[in-house]
Amino acid sequence: MEPQRIHLLVLIHGMWGNPSHLAELMRVVQEKKDPNDEGVILHAISAETNRDGSTYDGIDWGGERVAEEITAEIAKLEAESKKVTHFSITGYSLGGLLSRYVIGILHQRGFFEHIQPVNFNTIATPHIGIPRYPSFLSSVLSKLGSKLLSRTGEQFYCVDQWSTNGRPLLDVMADPEQIFYKALSKFQHLRIYANAVNDITVPYVTGAIELEDPFADLAASGVHLEIDHDYPPLIKYYSVPSVAPGPVAKPRVFSSEWFHSEKEKKRPILPPHLMPRFPLNLLLYSFLPLLIPVGISLAIIRLSLDSRSSRARIRLLEESAKSEKTERQKLIHIIAQLEQEVEGAVVDIIDDTAAMSLDTPLPDNCGESGRNTPSEQASEEDEVLRAAITSHLAATGDTTTQVPVPPPARKSKSRRCCSKHSDKPSGQPDLTPLQRTMVSNLNKLPIVKVLAYFEGTRNAHGVIICRDVDRFEVMRAGAHVVRHWADSLVL
Repeated sequence: MEPQRIHLLVLIHGMWGNPSHLAELMRVVQEKKDPNDEGVILHAISAETNRDGSTYDGIDWGGERVAEEITAEIAKLEAESKKVTHFSITGYSLGGLLSRYVIGILHQRGFFEHIQPVNFNTIATPHIGIPRYPSFLSSVLSKLGSKLLSRTGEQFYCVDQWSTNGRPLLDVMADPEQIFYKALSKFQHLRIYANAVNDITVPYVTGAIELEDPFADLAASGVHLEIDHDYPPLIKYYSVPSVAPGPVAKPRVFSSEWFHSEKEKKRPILPPHLMPRFPLNLLLYSFLPLLIPVGISLAIIRLSLDSRSSRARIRLLEESAKSEKTERQKLIHIIAQLEQEVEGAVVDIIDDTAAMSLDTPLPDNCGESGRNTPSEQASEEDEVLRAAITSHLAATGDTTTQVPVPPPARKSKSRRCCSKHSDKPSGQPDLTPLQRTMVSNLNKLPIVKVLAYFEGTRNAHGVIICRDVDRFEVMRAGAHVVRHWADSLVL
Protein backbone atom coordinates (compact mmCIF):
# COMPACT_ATOMS: atom_id res chain seq x y z
CA MET A 1 0.00 0.00 0.00
CA GLU A 2 1.40 3.38 -1.01
CA PRO A 3 1.75 6.02 1.72
CA GLN A 4 -0.68 8.93 1.80
CA ARG A 5 0.83 11.89 -0.02
CA ILE A 6 0.97 15.12 2.00
CA HIS A 7 1.22 18.79 1.08
CA LEU A 8 2.95 20.33 4.10
CA LEU A 9 2.07 23.98 4.85
CA VAL A 10 4.16 25.78 7.48
CA LEU A 11 2.97 29.01 9.14
CA ILE A 12 5.49 31.25 10.94
CA HIS A 13 4.46 34.13 13.24
CA GLY A 14 6.23 37.43 13.79
CA MET A 15 8.23 39.34 16.40
CA TRP A 16 7.17 38.76 20.03
CA GLY A 17 4.65 36.32 18.58
CA ASN A 18 3.37 32.83 19.15
CA PRO A 19 1.20 30.42 17.13
CA SER A 20 -2.02 31.91 18.52
CA HIS A 21 -1.39 35.02 16.43
CA LEU A 22 -1.99 32.93 13.31
CA ALA A 23 -5.09 31.20 14.67
CA GLU A 24 -7.37 32.70 12.01
CA LEU A 25 -5.07 31.61 9.18
CA MET A 26 -4.98 28.11 10.61
CA ARG A 27 -8.76 28.01 11.13
CA VAL A 28 -9.55 29.11 7.57
CA VAL A 29 -6.98 26.87 5.88
CA GLN A 30 -8.27 23.83 7.76
CA GLU A 31 -11.33 24.04 5.52
CA LYS A 32 -9.11 22.76 2.70
CA LYS A 33 -8.89 19.23 4.10
CA ASP A 34 -10.22 17.39 1.07
CA PRO A 35 -7.60 15.75 -1.18
CA ASN A 36 -6.84 17.47 -4.48
CA ASP A 37 -7.18 15.84 -7.90
CA GLU A 38 -3.92 13.97 -7.36
CA GLY A 39 -5.00 12.62 -3.97
CA VAL A 40 -2.67 14.91 -1.99
CA ILE A 41 -3.92 16.06 1.43
CA LEU A 42 -3.00 19.41 2.97
CA HIS A 43 -1.33 19.23 6.38
CA ALA A 44 -0.76 22.59 8.10
CA ILE A 45 1.43 23.31 11.12
CA SER A 46 2.29 26.52 12.95
CA ALA A 47 5.93 26.86 14.04
CA GLU A 48 6.28 26.53 17.81
CA THR A 49 9.98 26.61 18.61
CA ASN A 50 10.80 30.26 17.83
CA ARG A 51 8.34 32.23 19.93
CA ASP A 52 8.06 35.14 22.37
CA GLY A 53 11.54 36.09 23.65
CA SER A 54 13.28 33.72 21.25
CA THR A 55 12.33 36.02 18.36
CA TYR A 56 15.09 38.40 19.55
CA ASP A 57 17.76 35.83 18.62
CA GLY A 58 17.96 36.72 14.94
CA ILE A 59 16.54 35.59 11.63
CA ASP A 60 19.27 32.98 11.29
CA TRP A 61 18.88 31.27 14.66
CA GLY A 62 15.10 31.42 14.38
CA GLY A 63 15.31 29.93 10.91
CA GLU A 64 17.50 27.09 12.14
CA ARG A 65 14.93 26.27 14.84
CA VAL A 66 12.03 26.23 12.39
CA ALA A 67 13.98 24.12 9.89
CA GLU A 68 14.58 21.48 12.56
CA GLU A 69 10.89 21.61 13.46
CA ILE A 70 9.96 20.96 9.83
CA THR A 71 12.37 18.02 9.66
CA ALA A 72 10.87 16.57 12.84
CA GLU A 73 7.32 16.97 11.51
CA ILE A 74 8.19 15.15 8.29
CA ALA A 75 9.74 12.31 10.27
CA LYS A 76 6.58 12.13 12.38
CA LEU A 77 4.40 11.93 9.27
CA GLU A 78 6.58 9.22 7.78
CA ALA A 79 6.13 7.19 10.96
CA GLU A 80 2.38 7.40 10.29
CA SER A 81 2.86 6.02 6.75
CA LYS A 82 2.51 9.46 5.18
CA LYS A 83 4.89 10.99 2.67
CA VAL A 84 5.43 14.73 2.16
CA THR A 85 5.51 15.39 -1.60
CA HIS A 86 4.60 19.10 -1.72
CA PHE A 87 5.71 22.02 0.44
CA SER A 88 4.39 25.54 1.07
CA ILE A 89 5.27 28.19 3.63
CA THR A 90 3.67 31.43 4.84
CA GLY A 91 5.34 33.95 7.13
CA TYR A 92 3.80 36.93 8.88
CA SER A 93 5.95 39.99 9.65
CA LEU A 94 9.32 38.70 10.93
CA GLY A 95 8.05 35.24 10.01
CA GLY A 96 8.34 36.16 6.34
CA LEU A 97 12.08 36.78 6.73
CA LEU A 98 12.37 33.55 8.70
CA SER A 99 10.61 31.78 5.83
CA ARG A 100 13.16 33.08 3.34
CA TYR A 101 15.97 31.82 5.58
CA VAL A 102 14.29 28.47 6.23
CA ILE A 103 13.92 27.61 2.55
CA GLY A 104 17.60 28.43 2.09
CA ILE A 105 18.46 25.86 4.75
CA LEU A 106 16.15 23.29 3.19
CA HIS A 107 17.54 23.93 -0.29
CA GLN A 108 21.11 23.51 0.97
CA ARG A 109 20.12 20.13 2.43
CA GLY A 110 18.67 18.94 -0.88
CA PHE A 111 15.12 19.12 0.47
CA PHE A 112 13.60 20.26 -2.83
CA GLU A 113 15.19 17.47 -4.84
CA HIS A 114 12.39 15.12 -3.79
CA ILE A 115 9.72 17.52 -2.42
CA GLN A 116 8.00 19.99 -4.74
CA PRO A 117 7.96 23.66 -3.55
CA VAL A 118 4.57 25.18 -4.36
CA ASN A 119 3.45 28.32 -2.48
CA PHE A 120 5.67 30.93 -0.84
CA ASN A 121 3.66 33.68 0.85
CA THR A 122 4.52 36.52 3.20
CA ILE A 123 2.18 38.94 4.96
CA ALA A 124 3.31 42.39 6.15
CA THR A 125 6.99 41.40 6.06
CA PRO A 126 9.89 43.92 6.11
CA HIS A 127 11.68 42.40 3.12
CA ILE A 128 14.28 45.17 2.81
CA GLY A 129 14.54 45.90 6.52
CA ILE A 130 13.02 48.79 8.42
CA PRO A 131 13.34 51.97 6.32
CA ARG A 132 14.23 55.31 7.84
CA TYR A 133 12.08 58.35 7.18
CA PRO A 134 13.21 62.00 7.20
CA SER A 135 12.05 62.67 10.74
CA PHE A 136 13.61 62.91 14.19
CA LEU A 137 11.38 60.13 15.56
CA SER A 138 12.44 57.73 12.79
CA SER A 139 16.11 58.46 13.50
CA VAL A 140 15.65 57.76 17.21
CA LEU A 141 13.72 54.55 16.60
CA SER A 142 16.35 53.27 14.16
CA LYS A 143 19.09 53.83 16.75
CA LEU A 144 17.13 52.24 19.58
CA GLY A 145 15.66 49.41 17.52
CA SER A 146 19.02 48.11 16.36
CA LYS A 147 20.17 47.92 19.99
CA LEU A 148 17.04 47.02 21.96
CA LEU A 149 15.95 44.15 19.71
CA SER A 150 19.22 42.22 20.02
CA ARG A 151 20.41 40.31 16.94
CA THR A 152 17.04 40.59 15.20
CA GLY A 153 17.13 44.38 15.55
CA GLU A 154 20.58 44.54 14.01
CA GLN A 155 19.34 42.50 11.07
CA PHE A 156 16.16 44.58 10.74
CA TYR A 157 18.26 47.73 10.33
CA CYS A 158 21.09 46.04 8.39
CA VAL A 159 23.82 47.00 10.85
CA ASP A 160 24.88 43.37 11.31
CA GLN A 161 27.90 41.79 9.66
CA TRP A 162 26.42 38.38 9.02
CA SER A 163 28.83 37.05 6.42
CA THR A 164 32.59 36.84 6.83
CA ASN A 165 33.05 39.74 4.43
CA GLY A 166 30.76 41.98 6.48
CA ARG A 167 27.55 41.84 4.46
CA PRO A 168 24.23 42.18 6.35
CA LEU A 169 21.99 39.12 6.31
CA LEU A 170 19.17 40.80 4.37
CA ASP A 171 21.68 41.80 1.70
CA VAL A 172 22.87 38.20 1.38
CA MET A 173 19.30 36.87 1.29
CA ALA A 174 18.45 39.19 -1.64
CA ASP A 175 21.55 38.23 -3.64
CA PRO A 176 20.62 36.21 -6.78
CA GLU A 177 23.87 34.23 -6.42
CA GLN A 178 23.08 33.06 -2.88
CA ILE A 179 21.16 29.98 -1.83
CA PHE A 180 18.25 31.92 -0.26
CA TYR A 181 17.37 33.61 -3.55
CA LYS A 182 17.81 30.38 -5.51
CA ALA A 183 15.42 28.64 -3.10
CA LEU A 184 12.82 31.39 -3.64
CA SER A 185 13.04 30.99 -7.40
CA LYS A 186 12.12 27.30 -7.10
CA PHE A 187 8.60 27.99 -5.81
CA GLN A 188 5.79 27.85 -8.37
CA HIS A 189 3.80 30.66 -6.74
CA LEU A 190 5.29 33.69 -4.97
CA ARG A 191 2.77 36.04 -3.36
CA ILE A 192 3.25 38.82 -0.82
CA TYR A 193 0.58 40.75 1.08
CA ALA A 194 1.28 44.28 2.30
CA ASN A 195 -0.64 47.14 3.87
CA ALA A 196 -0.91 50.12 1.55
CA VAL A 197 -1.58 52.49 4.47
CA ASN A 198 -1.54 52.68 8.26
CA ASP A 199 1.02 49.96 8.95
CA ILE A 200 3.25 51.61 11.54
CA THR A 201 5.32 48.46 12.04
CA VAL A 202 6.04 47.48 8.42
CA PRO A 203 5.61 50.42 6.01
CA TYR A 204 4.46 49.92 2.44
CA VAL A 205 7.85 50.20 0.72
CA THR A 206 9.39 47.31 2.66
CA GLY A 207 6.22 45.20 2.86
CA ALA A 208 5.59 45.51 -0.89
CA ILE A 209 9.28 45.72 -1.94
CA GLU A 210 8.99 49.10 -3.65
CA LEU A 211 11.18 52.20 -3.97
CA GLU A 212 8.43 54.77 -3.42
CA ASP A 213 5.14 54.97 -1.55
CA PRO A 214 2.26 56.22 -3.75
CA PHE A 215 -0.08 56.05 -0.74
CA ALA A 216 2.00 58.26 1.57
CA ASP A 217 -0.34 61.25 1.18
CA LEU A 218 -3.48 60.19 -0.66
CA ALA A 219 -5.12 63.61 -0.47
CA ALA A 220 -2.11 65.36 -1.98
CA SER A 221 -1.19 62.69 -4.54
CA GLY A 222 -4.70 62.11 -5.86
CA VAL A 223 -4.23 58.35 -6.13
CA HIS A 224 -7.37 56.61 -7.33
CA LEU A 225 -8.20 53.30 -5.62
CA GLU A 226 -10.53 50.54 -6.71
CA ILE A 227 -11.36 48.02 -3.99
CA ASP A 228 -11.92 44.35 -4.77
CA HIS A 229 -15.63 43.74 -4.08
CA ASP A 230 -15.04 40.03 -3.51
CA TYR A 231 -12.24 40.57 -1.01
CA PRO A 232 -12.54 44.01 0.58
CA PRO A 233 -10.34 45.79 1.67
CA LEU A 234 -7.89 44.45 -0.94
CA ILE A 235 -6.96 46.91 -3.68
CA LYS A 236 -7.96 45.62 -7.10
CA TYR A 237 -6.45 48.53 -9.00
CA TYR A 238 -4.91 51.92 -8.33
CA SER A 239 -3.67 54.74 -10.55
CA VAL A 240 -1.50 57.78 -9.92
CA PRO A 241 -2.45 60.96 -11.82
CA SER A 242 0.21 62.63 -13.94
CA VAL A 243 -0.45 65.91 -12.13
CA ALA A 244 -1.00 65.72 -8.37
CA PRO A 245 -3.71 67.93 -6.83
CA GLY A 246 -1.17 69.28 -4.36
CA PRO A 247 -1.00 69.35 -0.55
CA VAL A 248 -4.20 69.87 1.38
CA ALA A 249 -4.16 72.48 4.14
CA LYS A 250 -4.36 70.82 7.55
CA PRO A 251 -6.39 72.39 10.36
CA ARG A 252 -4.57 74.09 13.19
CA VAL A 253 -3.98 71.77 16.16
CA PHE A 254 -6.65 72.06 18.87
CA SER A 255 -8.90 74.11 16.60
CA SER A 256 -12.55 73.11 16.16
CA GLU A 257 -11.74 71.78 12.68
CA TRP A 258 -8.90 69.70 14.13
CA PHE A 259 -11.13 68.13 16.80
CA HIS A 260 -13.77 67.39 14.14
CA SER A 261 -11.21 65.69 11.86
CA GLU A 262 -9.79 63.64 14.72
CA LYS A 263 -13.28 62.50 15.66
CA GLU A 264 -13.93 61.37 12.09
CA LYS A 265 -10.77 59.26 12.11
CA LYS A 266 -12.25 57.08 14.88
CA ARG A 267 -8.85 56.27 16.30
CA PRO A 268 -9.16 55.94 20.08
CA ILE A 269 -6.01 56.15 22.18
CA LEU A 270 -6.74 52.74 23.70
CA PRO A 271 -8.71 49.70 22.49
CA PRO A 272 -12.45 50.06 23.19
CA HIS A 273 -12.50 47.49 26.00
CA LEU A 274 -9.65 49.33 27.77
CA MET A 275 -11.00 52.85 27.24
CA PRO A 276 -12.63 54.14 30.47
CA ARG A 277 -16.07 55.72 30.35
CA PHE A 278 -16.92 59.31 31.16
CA PRO A 279 -15.75 60.93 33.43
CA LEU A 280 -12.79 58.57 33.93
CA ASN A 281 -11.72 59.16 30.34
CA LEU A 282 -11.14 62.83 31.19
CA LEU A 283 -8.90 61.71 34.04
CA LEU A 284 -6.94 59.57 31.59
CA TYR A 285 -6.42 62.50 29.23
CA SER A 286 -5.26 64.74 32.07
CA PHE A 287 -2.61 62.21 33.14
CA LEU A 288 -1.29 61.58 29.62
CA PRO A 289 1.71 63.95 30.04
CA LEU A 290 2.81 61.75 32.94
CA LEU A 291 1.73 58.35 31.63
CA ILE A 292 3.43 58.64 28.23
CA PRO A 293 7.03 59.11 29.49
CA VAL A 294 6.50 56.48 32.20
CA GLY A 295 5.19 54.02 29.62
CA ILE A 296 8.10 54.70 27.26
CA SER A 297 10.61 54.23 30.08
CA LEU A 298 9.06 50.92 31.13
CA ALA A 299 9.04 49.71 27.52
CA ILE A 300 12.73 50.56 27.08
CA ILE A 301 13.61 48.76 30.32
CA ARG A 302 11.67 45.68 29.27
CA LEU A 303 13.25 45.63 25.82
CA SER A 304 16.71 46.09 27.31
CA LEU A 305 16.26 43.13 29.66
CA ASP A 306 14.89 40.93 26.88
CA SER A 307 17.76 41.94 24.59
CA ARG A 308 20.33 41.14 27.28
CA SER A 309 18.78 37.70 27.81
CA SER A 310 18.81 37.12 24.06
CA ARG A 311 22.49 38.01 23.66
CA ALA A 312 23.39 35.66 26.50
CA ARG A 313 21.34 32.92 24.85
CA ILE A 314 23.02 33.57 21.48
CA ARG A 315 26.48 33.21 23.05
CA LEU A 316 25.49 29.82 24.42
CA LEU A 317 24.05 28.77 21.06
CA GLU A 318 27.22 29.79 19.21
CA GLU A 319 29.46 28.01 21.71
CA SER A 320 27.30 24.90 21.47
CA ALA A 321 27.38 25.01 17.66
CA LYS A 322 31.19 25.22 17.67
CA SER A 323 31.68 22.40 20.17
CA GLU A 324 29.15 19.96 18.74
CA LYS A 325 30.09 18.02 15.62
CA THR A 326 26.76 17.27 14.03
CA GLU A 327 25.91 15.95 10.60
CA ARG A 328 24.09 19.16 9.75
CA GLN A 329 26.13 22.31 10.00
CA LYS A 330 24.43 25.65 10.51
CA LEU A 331 23.95 27.44 7.21
CA ILE A 332 25.95 30.47 8.33
CA HIS A 333 28.95 28.20 8.98
CA ILE A 334 28.63 26.55 5.57
CA ILE A 335 28.53 29.92 3.79
CA ALA A 336 31.41 31.23 5.92
CA GLN A 337 33.51 28.18 5.07
CA LEU A 338 32.82 28.66 1.36
CA GLU A 339 33.76 32.36 1.56
CA GLN A 340 37.02 31.50 3.32
CA GLU A 341 37.88 28.95 0.62
CA VAL A 342 37.20 31.48 -2.13
CA GLU A 343 39.15 34.22 -0.34
CA GLY A 344 42.09 31.85 0.05
CA ALA A 345 41.91 30.97 -3.63
CA VAL A 346 41.82 34.66 -4.58
CA VAL A 347 44.89 35.40 -2.43
CA ASP A 348 46.79 32.55 -4.10
CA ILE A 349 45.74 33.82 -7.52
CA ILE A 350 46.88 37.37 -6.77
CA ASP A 351 50.23 36.11 -5.47
CA ASP A 352 50.71 33.96 -8.57
CA THR A 353 49.70 36.81 -10.87
CA ALA A 354 52.10 39.22 -9.15
CA ALA A 355 54.96 36.72 -9.44
CA MET A 356 54.22 36.15 -13.11
CA SER A 357 54.07 39.88 -13.85
CA LEU A 358 57.67 40.32 -12.64
CA ASP A 359 58.89 37.95 -15.34
CA THR A 360 56.54 39.12 -18.11
CA PRO A 361 57.87 41.76 -20.57
CA LEU A 362 55.72 44.79 -21.31
CA PRO A 363 53.72 44.59 -24.56
CA ASP A 364 54.56 46.89 -27.45
CA ASN A 365 51.14 48.52 -27.51
CA CYS A 366 51.29 50.06 -24.02
CA GLY A 367 50.65 53.77 -23.48
CA GLU A 368 53.23 56.50 -23.22
CA SER A 369 54.17 55.43 -19.71
CA GLY A 370 54.74 51.86 -20.83
CA ARG A 371 51.80 50.57 -18.68
CA ASN A 372 48.17 49.72 -19.24
CA THR A 373 45.60 52.22 -18.01
CA PRO A 374 44.07 51.47 -14.56
CA SER A 375 40.72 50.51 -16.09
CA GLU A 376 42.36 48.11 -18.57
CA GLN A 377 44.49 46.59 -15.83
CA ALA A 378 41.48 46.16 -13.53
CA SER A 379 39.51 44.53 -16.33
CA GLU A 380 42.32 42.07 -17.03
CA GLU A 381 42.64 41.25 -13.32
CA ASP A 382 38.88 40.63 -13.09
CA GLU A 383 39.07 38.18 -15.98
CA VAL A 384 41.99 36.37 -14.37
CA LEU A 385 40.15 36.19 -11.03
CA ARG A 386 36.95 34.92 -12.57
CA ALA A 387 38.72 32.22 -14.53
CA ALA A 388 40.79 31.16 -11.55
CA ILE A 389 37.82 31.02 -9.15
CA THR A 390 35.85 28.95 -11.64
CA SER A 391 38.83 26.62 -11.96
CA HIS A 392 39.13 26.37 -8.17
CA LEU A 393 35.45 25.51 -7.69
CA ALA A 394 35.63 22.90 -10.43
CA ALA A 395 38.69 21.35 -8.82
CA THR A 396 36.95 21.13 -5.43
CA GLY A 397 33.88 19.53 -6.97
CA ASP A 398 31.55 22.44 -6.15
CA THR A 399 29.90 23.12 -9.50
CA THR A 400 26.54 24.29 -8.19
CA THR A 401 27.57 27.29 -6.14
CA GLN A 402 28.39 30.46 -8.02
CA VAL A 403 30.61 32.95 -6.24
CA PRO A 404 30.86 36.38 -7.85
CA VAL A 405 34.02 38.46 -7.82
CA PRO A 406 33.54 41.16 -5.16
CA PRO A 407 32.43 44.46 -6.76
CA PRO A 408 34.63 47.57 -6.65
CA ALA A 409 34.69 49.34 -3.32
CA ARG A 410 31.98 51.94 -2.92
CA LYS A 411 32.63 55.47 -1.80
CA SER A 412 30.24 55.02 1.10
CA LYS A 413 31.83 53.39 4.13
CA SER A 414 28.54 52.27 5.61
CA ARG A 415 26.34 49.38 4.46
CA ARG A 416 23.52 50.30 6.80
CA CYS A 417 19.95 50.21 5.62
CA CYS A 418 19.41 53.62 7.12
CA SER A 419 20.95 56.81 5.75
CA LYS A 420 20.96 60.34 7.03
CA HIS A 421 18.14 62.70 6.28
CA SER A 422 17.70 63.94 2.74
CA ASP A 423 15.27 66.22 0.96
CA LYS A 424 12.40 63.86 0.33
CA PRO A 425 8.73 64.42 -0.49
CA SER A 426 6.43 64.13 2.49
CA GLY A 427 6.04 60.55 3.67
CA GLN A 428 8.71 59.07 1.39
CA PRO A 429 11.48 56.96 2.98
CA ASP A 430 15.24 57.47 2.77
CA LEU A 431 16.25 54.21 1.11
CA THR A 432 19.95 53.47 0.94
CA PRO A 433 21.75 52.08 -2.13
CA LEU A 434 21.78 48.71 -0.36
CA GLN A 435 18.01 48.74 0.05
CA ARG A 436 17.52 49.84 -3.55
CA THR A 437 19.64 46.93 -4.72
CA MET A 438 17.54 44.53 -2.65
CA VAL A 439 14.36 45.95 -4.21
CA SER A 440 15.81 45.55 -7.70
CA ASN A 441 16.94 41.97 -7.11
CA LEU A 442 13.77 40.75 -5.40
CA ASN A 443 11.53 42.31 -8.05
CA LYS A 444 13.22 40.19 -10.70
CA LEU A 445 11.31 37.26 -9.22
CA PRO A 446 7.72 36.64 -10.46
CA ILE A 447 6.15 37.95 -7.27
CA VAL A 448 2.41 38.68 -7.12
CA LYS A 449 1.78 41.65 -4.83
CA VAL A 450 -1.55 42.00 -3.02
CA LEU A 451 -2.26 45.29 -1.22
CA ALA A 452 -4.71 45.85 1.64
CA TYR A 453 -6.31 49.22 2.38
CA PHE A 454 -7.50 49.63 5.98
CA GLU A 455 -8.72 53.21 6.20
CA GLY A 456 -9.06 54.77 9.64
CA THR A 457 -7.07 52.03 11.42
CA ARG A 458 -4.40 53.19 13.83
CA ASN A 459 -2.08 50.28 13.03
CA ALA A 460 -3.09 47.77 10.36
CA HIS A 461 -0.17 45.43 11.06
CA GLY A 462 -2.20 43.01 13.16
CA VAL A 463 -5.48 43.62 11.35
CA ILE A 464 -4.23 42.13 8.08
CA ILE A 465 -4.12 38.63 9.64
CA CYS A 466 -7.02 39.05 12.12
CA ARG A 467 -4.63 38.75 15.04
CA ASP A 468 -6.31 38.54 18.47
CA VAL A 469 -9.87 38.71 17.14
CA ASP A 470 -11.24 37.55 20.49
CA ARG A 471 -9.77 40.58 22.27
CA PHE A 472 -10.02 43.26 19.58
CA GLU A 473 -13.10 43.49 17.40
CA VAL A 474 -11.28 45.76 14.93
CA MET A 475 -9.07 42.82 13.94
CA ARG A 476 -12.00 41.18 12.15
CA ALA A 477 -11.60 43.74 9.36
CA GLY A 478 -8.86 41.54 7.88
CA ALA A 479 -11.12 38.50 7.42
CA HIS A 480 -11.28 38.88 3.64
CA VAL A 481 -7.49 39.15 3.41
CA VAL A 482 -7.14 35.85 5.24
CA ARG A 483 -9.81 34.33 3.00
CA HIS A 484 -8.03 35.55 -0.14
CA TRP A 485 -4.77 34.02 1.11
CA ALA A 486 -6.43 30.65 1.72
CA ASP A 487 -8.31 30.70 -1.60
CA SER A 488 -5.10 31.54 -3.47
CA LEU A 489 -3.16 28.56 -2.13
CA VAL A 490 -2.45 26.06 -4.88
CA LEU A 491 -2.68 22.52 -3.58
